[in-house]
This record gives sequence, structure tokens and C-alpha cells, in this order.
Amino acid sequence: GSCPPHPGSSQGAPVPRAGGTFRCDSRAGHLSFCTKVCYGIGGIPNQVASSATAFYLQLFLLDVAQIPAAQVSLVLFGGKVSGAAADPVAGFFINRSRRTGSGRLMPWVLGCTPFITTAYFLLWFLPPFTSLRGLWYTTFYSLFQALATVSKWLPCPGPGLREPQRGPLATVKSPAAGTGLGLGAVVPGPQRCEDAALPGPVAVSPDATRLYSIASAVVAVTYPVCSSLLCLGVKERPGSSVPASGPGPSFLAGLVLTVRHPPYLKLVISFLFISAAIQVEQSYLVLFCTHASRLHDHVQGVVLTILVSAVLSTPLWEWVLQRFGKKTSAFGICVMVPFAILLAAVPTAPVAYVVAFVSGMSISVSLLLPWSMLPEVVDDFQLQHQHGPGLETIFYSSYVFFSKLSGAGALGISTLSLGFAGYEAGACKQAEQVVVTLKVLIGAVPTCMILTGLCILMVSPTPKVPSQNSRRLSLQRRTSYTLA
Repeated sequence: GSCPPHPGSSQGAPVPRAGGTFRCDSRAGHLSFCTKVCYGIGGIPNQVASSATAFYLQLFLLDVAQIPAAQVSLVLFGGKVSGAAADPVAGFFINRSRRTGSGRLMPWVLGCTPFITTAYFLLWFLPPFTSLRGLWYTTFYSLFQALATVSKWLPCPGPGLREPQRGPLATVKSPAAGTGLGLGAVVPGPQRCEDAALPGPVAVSPDATRLYSIASAVVAVTYPVCSSLLCLGVKERPGSSVPASGPGPSFLAGLVLTVRHPPYLKLVISFLFISAAIQVEQSYLVLFCTHASRLHDHVQGVVLTILVSAVLSTPLWEWVLQRFGKKTSAFGICVMVPFAILLAAVPTAPVAYVVAFVSGMSISVSLLLPWSMLPEVVDDFQLQHQHGPGLETIFYSSYVFFSKLSGAGALGISTLSLGFAGYEAGACKQAEQVVVTLKVLIGAVPTCMILTGLCILMVSPTPKVPSQNSRRLSLQRRTSYTLA
């Protein structure tokens, strides 16, 4: 029922929001080409920033900022938790804000733009002091993640998006997402050490810090530029609300009801494992190529291969979902498992590019599946429990919250493991224990988590297929939410 997600992003997919105020256009053919293009452009900045931080932030913090691994784990954990906490908080305030001449969401998007631009630039800036760098990056990464949550809520350009009619907007957003993901890969790679055998930390090259600052400034500029085009080309319109049968339950009461629904609970748990595995694979691939193999010169090519593969394989997986079903398509996620193990065992350039291509395909289907399965779970719940409106919001928002929280825990714990293994920030050559740890983090850890998640998903009960009238009402309710 929701708009298709963009592949390649560690932050996830479009999420229906609370409030029942905005809808995408049911008369998609009435939207001008300019409106659709501007709507797609509005999502580019977050695609750029999310792909850059997912692949390169950890390398930057460890080898350029030279922060201890324990502090890096706190930076990553704090940022992810801030993004998870900001989602319901921002939704609460946005849905209680007054409508202006430019709509209700547009002022929030434009108001956050200067702050998120500054936060993203300072996230890649190397401050002159060294003792408080951990606090510096924790502050700006948390601020960036929280503001990115708000900026993802793109105002839809018209009332009433229905399932067969969402193609025009999705067609424009997919190339825009691809552009954003590609730009996100244009980040300076690892700095080259003149003497790899040199013990201890090596002074950071001024050229490396300058390149990171230039790249972050280029990415930061996309926020005001794309937000301005979004504001000029897209006019937010209110949609008519669906008549409610009565007041809905409170948030806590609704949360208890949703987590006690077996299909939803097992779906969430399974994708918590899968989502965390994908984030771990993304975060440690660049570090593995830098310190555990001789793939230093191929880092940017490997990352770009993953992103391009994820974008291009999305239509294929959409067809597979329609043709063979969702549970069958879930096996596409585990395709990356043998290739990830192969890369850890044989870290050569040809193997790395093959693994990157296959990983991109697995990332794509892992992002599509939960947002195609959640609507069926919501429909099944509505058939069994005749409650008032608002529970759909809890289904979607709680899934987003827990998926972000699982990613925070996985990245925090895995980065701590590097510290326990003896990772030396800024060193050209790492200890053998660190090399082994990196191989485990890009091979064994994602494999175990993906297989665990798939096993839970396969044994989960299949929701009952609702009647046509029930599905139509559920679709109307779901599309009345704001789509990011």
C-alpha cells in the first residue's frame, strides 16, 4: 500500500506517518512532468547522505579523525538511537502543527534544511582539538540523524494515491534515488600509507582532510538546492479523511495489541536480524577492503557497484514479488551469503566486484519485502480486531523504530569488537586479530543474522487474504498517511 522504497539506504524505506492528513495524487495523470521531477529530486539529498555515511563514516572516524573504536561505537549507536527516537517525536509535533499557505509538511522540510546542511558538513569536519572529538561527532551525527527523519517526509503533490496509479511518481523517484546513491559514493577513499609496515598511528594527510571537507560541502549543498526545487515544483494538497468508525485506542494500548499479533511480531523480529545484517555488511566492507585485503584502490568501485546493482535490480524484484510471492522472494536475500564468505576467504578484486553486485541485489529485495508484507499483516489484524483508526500508524512507526534500534545495537557492538581485537586508529597496518575480526564481520556475522531472520520469516503464519472491500478500505486508510 505504501510507495516503493529506495534501495541502498541504511535508513530504510518510505513510511506511512500518523495524522491522516496528506495523500499522494489519485489522478496521477493530472500531475505535470515538472511536478513529478521536483518530487523525485526532493529525495536525492537523503539518498546521497545515507549512502555516504553507511559506507564511509566509520572509516573516516577511525582513520582520519583517529577516534578510538570504543568511542566510534558510541557515535554510531547514539546517532542511530537519535534517529529512531526522533521519528515518533517529530510525527507527534508535525501532525499537531497548523497548516500554512504552503502546507503542513513543507515548512518543516524547509525549516530543517539549514540545520541538517550544517550538521552534515560538520560531521565530516576535523576539529583542531583531539580530546573531545568523540563528543563532537556524537553530537553532530545524532543531530543529523534526527533532522534527516523530518527531511524524509516529502509532502505528496495531491490527494489520493491508489495502488494501480502510483507508477508515475515511482518512475520518477527511482532514477532520482539512483542519482542520489551514485553521488553518495563520490566520497574520498582511504588515504594511502607511504609505508604500510610503519608501526603506530600515522599523521593524517592534509589533502585527505581537505577532500573530505570538499566532498561533504558538495553533498550538503544538495539539501538547500533540492529543497528549493521541491518547494517550487510541488504544492502540498490536503486529502479527504476516511470516515472513522470511532475513536482509536491510545498509543500504548495500540502498541500492546500490535506486538501481540503473531504475524506482525514474527515479521518484525525476522527483519530486525536481516536489516542489522545489511547494515553491518555495509559499514565494514570499506574497512575490510582497506585493512584486511589489498583492495585499497577498488573501494569506490566496489561501493558504486553495490549501489547501482541495488537500484537496477529493484524492478526485477518487484516482478518476482508479484509472480512468485513474498516468501519465495525472501530467498533472494540469502544469495549474498555464500559470496560474502567467499570474499572473506579469497579477497581479490574480481571476487569483490561479484560480491558487490550480488550484495546490491540482496539489499534491494531486503528493502522491498517488509514494505510489501506489512500491509497484508495490517489487513489481517483489522479483520480480527475491529478497532478504531490509528493502529496502522503504530504498525509502521514501531517497525521503523525497532529496525533503527537493532541497527544501532549491531553497529555499536561490532565496533566494540574491533576495539577488543586491538584496532589502532590511524595505523597503516593492523594486528592479525583485527584482520580476522573484519573477516568475521563481513562474512560470518551477516550470514548468521540473515539465516536466522529467514528461518523466523519462513515459519511465521501467513496472514489471511482479506476480502476485496476490506482491502479497499485498508488501502484508503494507509494512503491517507504522509509518505516519505
